[in-house]
Amino acid sequence: MNPTPNMAAAPQPAAVVASDGVQLEAEVSWPAEAAAVAVLSHPHPLYGGDMWNPLIDHLFRTLPAAGIAALRYNFRGTGSSGGSHDHGKAEQLDAAAAFDAAVRLAAGQSGDVGSPAVVSAGWSFGGDVSLAADHDGMSAWIGIAAPLRIVDPADMAAPADPRPKLLLVPQHDQFRSPTEASAIASGWTHTRLEVIAGGDHFLMGHARAVAEHILAFAHGL
Repeated sequence: MNPTPNMAAAPQPAAVVASDGVQLEAEVSWPAEAAAVAVLSHPHPLYGGDMWNPLIDHLFRTLPAAGIAALRYNFRGTGSSGGSHDHGKAEQLDAAAAFDAAVRLAAGQSGDVGSPAVVSAGWSFGGDVSLAADHDGMSAWIGIAAPLRIVDPADMAAPADPRPKLLLVPQHDQFRSPTEASAIASGWTHTRLEVIAGGDHFLMGHARAVAEHILAFAHGL
């Protein structure tokens, strides 16, 4: 896929406050014309994950150039975000707050064709947490190398929801193989699983492939 360049404004701080009052560090990059907004949730904070990780940073820079706005944020206890790490529990409030911020921003950008779709795109820890979180104004979820074990899939919002889901599973993921992910998601509604050929959980060298999958999915909503 060769996206048409779409000039994005310089990233701006975004106001994201969880329902328990925790303020989160966040920023948004908005192109001149946005077909959708991707909410980017980062990997595990206890293992160096934050909103500046290379894959998240790549998506934050490249999606807006292809007409998909991007909002990234730090989970509680990470970077300048308030609060403390809660092993994927209270972090679900963080993801829901980021969804809410994206929905509000999208509504503010709406024109004659309506508001851009809001899509969750969480990687690893952020994949599990964001699949567990919900917002009525969202359009879809994307799980990128989601372990499907940090949060029990039975406790996730996404699996039984009729809105579309896309699971991007690296071929050589060390924490959840494509075969295992397919078995877990076999009963999920409106869900497609795509394998990132040659990739492992950390997706080094595969950021472009991830971006292309996200773009195709978001533009197809």
